[in-house]
Amino acid sequence: MNSSRVETMNHFPAVEAEEERAMIKNSQPRLTDSLIRRRRFFQKVLFQLFRSAAGINGIVLLVVVFYLVYNGWSAITWTFLTQAPTQMMTKGGIFPCIVGTFLLGVGALTVAFPIGVASAIYINEYAHPGKVLRIIRLGISNLAGVPSVVFGLFGLAFFVIYLKMGVSLLAGALTLGAMSLPVIIGSSEEALKAVPNTYREASLALGATKWQTIWKVVLPSAFPGILTGGILGLSRAAGETAPIMFTAAVFFTPRLPQSVFDEVMALPYHIYVLATAGTEIEATRHLQYGTALVLIFLVLGLNLLAIIWRARLRKKMR
Repeated sequence: MNSSRVETMNHFPAVEAEEERAMIKNSQPRLTDSLIRRRRFFQKVLFQLFRSAAGINGIVLLVVVFYLVYNGWSAITWTFLTQAPTQMMTKGGIFPCIVGTFLLGVGALTVAFPIGVASAIYINEYAHPGKVLRIIRLGISNLAGVPSVVFGLFGLAFFVIYLKMGVSLLAGALTLGAMSLPVIIGSSEEALKAVPNTYREASLALGATKWQTIWKVVLPSAFPGILTGGILGLSRAAGETAPIMFTAAVFFTPRLPQSVFDEVMALPYHIYVLATAGTEIEATRHLQYGTALVLIFLVLGLNLLAIIWRARLRKKMR
């Protein structure tokens, strides 16, 4: 009698545990289905927000471009594109400004691109995780957030005055190059990170040195992404006003630059002058819009060339 009671008492916990497992098993699919539905709903909401943000940005861009085209198209003539300003900048064209903007942008990219790529290679391929690397990354992040006018004052104090370059094309290009460095370093580092480690391991296994692996394997694979950083840096350099107004650009110069130590005219600064310091601001309103329109098309043209080059490189890699 006692033994049967003990067996019955020992059997009850096993039955209860089995029933509990069965209940959990039966309720689990319903909980999983509910969780999946919530996650899908949340994902759809986020995707819709992203689509809305992209759509708003696209609409704003179209509105700005349409406004500039509508107000500045009448100023776009062959004379406007090929001659220098005349009659206190109320007549003539913007050819020296186009040349100056192009030279400043290309000069800034020439300075910043190799330094930025080399810095990204050191950070991603050579630097060991630690305090020094954290300080370097912090410095790059802070540099990316510095206002452009601060870079202009730095260029004025260091390049123009201390190094005695004067207001010149070289001083402006160096200042814009320093301003573009964080963008190029960040994009280049991300492009290097995207290269699979198996590429490096296979190259090293074949007997290549670390530098040969980087030069022959990693950089060619990452170059399309690195070029994206160059495009972003060029776009920012070509459209900035504050850095060049202290270091390179002038109100008016009758001739094109003959050397890197000559001062230049530039489209962003020319727009600023026409809109704020011109002798007849209202009379030159269509010239202001026309100059802004040319600046946008110049930047878009440079970006388009770089994008086409990047697409061809990617095709060759495939």
